[in-house]
Amino acid sequence: MKRTREMEKGSEIQSAIEELSMLIELKPTGDNLDRTTTVHIPTRPFLNVCNLVIQVLDKIGPTMAVLRQDINQNIQRLEMLCNSDPSIYSNLVEILKKEADEGNARKGASCSKAFVWLARSLDFTGALLQRLVADPGQKMEQLVEESYSITLKPWHGWISTAAYKVSLKLLPDNKTFIDLLMPKDETYDNLKEHMQTFISLLVPFLEEIHSILILYGLDRLKST
Repeated sequence: MKRTREMEKGSEIQSAIEELSMLIELKPTGDNLDRTTTVHIPTRPFLNVCNLVIQVLDKIGPTMAVLRQDINQNIQRLEMLCNSDPSIYSNLVEILKKEADEGNARKGASCSKAFVWLARSLDFTGALLQRLVADPGQKMEQLVEESYSITLKPWHGWISTAAYKVSLKLLPDNKTFIDLLMPKDETYDNLKEHMQTFISLLVPFLEEIHSILILYGLDRLKST
């Protein structure tokens, strides 16, 4: 309830900044990625960021319904495992390690695959906000299409790609999207500053995530 009240006062992006800051504070430092037993990505704060991303995508409207559903299903899959034994699965890297050791990471509806697609959804959101900050006058259709092409499209099969092409026709204009992102009494300059802060935190965090995915051989997974 406290989180809900706080979010009513600020934007989803401001809340995402808080969650990302928490992730960075909790993440141990180190120079080598050959440290699978020490890397720590806190599960619940990571999923909180993903839930906030859903709320940002909701502002775009029904065009993001497919992506939103995928994110939600992947969040639920990881939440269920984390709830089954929080002492073990509070670290997402431990989940990857467990499934890799069991040979299940790339099979069926694994939690490793859920993590991969959540990371890619964050890639898409980061790319979209970067383009919006750089050129707020650009049409939403172009912003979304460019962001999708460099983040999700390379890993989507023809079914998923076709669904996104259809959804592009349902996009709002960029002014409507920006207005929906802004809380009451906030200016565009404030929103732009928050988006820039979010991006500055998200990009290096995602770089580390993708390095971990490469380490576990999960970076080339594709959908149908």
